[in-house]
Amino acid sequence: MTFCLGITVEEGLVGIADTRITSGNELTSAHKVTTYQNGQGAFFLMTSGLRSVRDKTLTYFEEAMETCAKPLDKLYKVVNAFAAELRKVAVEDKAFLAESGLGFNLHVLLGGQMTNDSTHKLYLIYPEGNWVEVSQGTPYHIIGEGGYGKPVLDRTLKYSDPLRMALKVGCLAFDSTRISASDVDFPIDVVLYHKSGLELVQHRYEKEDLADISAWWQEHLRGLVHDLPSEWIDNVASKLKKVCGKSGCLTEPA
Repeated sequence: MTFCLGITVEEGLVGIADTRITSGNELTSAHKVTTYQNGQGAFFLMTSGLRSVRDKTLTYFEEAMETCAKPLDKLYKVVNAFAAELRKVAVEDKAFLAESGLGFNLHVLLGGQMTNDSTHKLYLIYPEGNWVEVSQGTPYHIIGEGGYGKPVLDRTLKYSDPLRMALKVGCLAFDSTRISASDVDFPIDVVLYHKSGLELVQHRYEKEDLADISAWWQEHLRGLVHDLPSEWIDNVASKLKKVCGKSGCLTEPA
């Protein structure tokens, strides 16, 4: 499985991708995020799905970018160019993959800004080549293992948050996923884009880099649950007291 998270906030974009690759009983690591920067803009893309489909589509896409007659000056044009190559790979490989019991399942997050874009944008591309823009209402999307990190993002992330806050929340969403999903793990690759310039910043975090943050988060979560007001439990506690015959049936943990 994969964890790739794209976040769009007012200040810019955050991309976070794990690096674990599974193939049967074999575990390896590989980049799942690719960045592009040139005079026409800057953007990154992250993928979830069959590695072979990803590699072939990226190869076709990069060749198309090099040979296109006109520079792609808006990000949606870049998205359309990638989608066209994805559909081409589907024509070539989808039926053969199906014969082997494999699905054509590549999902892509593509974010950045080109010279004629009024602001930065983030898109989700489906395996069929159609796409949607990730909006301010829900300013993030996860491809791959999304269930465990989603509650953290839904409860804390806002479009008005600064990039630092978005990165914090994104790393906590990854940590929640890593704890509960055995096929998502370190190292993680982080990409940041600030709206002030057409440049991307990249960084890789190893497990030891964020170990203290993970421990801090876990301990404070437990402390917050401990401090949660408990008056609403009293009615059921009184019923349980009648059953077990003592007042300590629902005592607070130490």
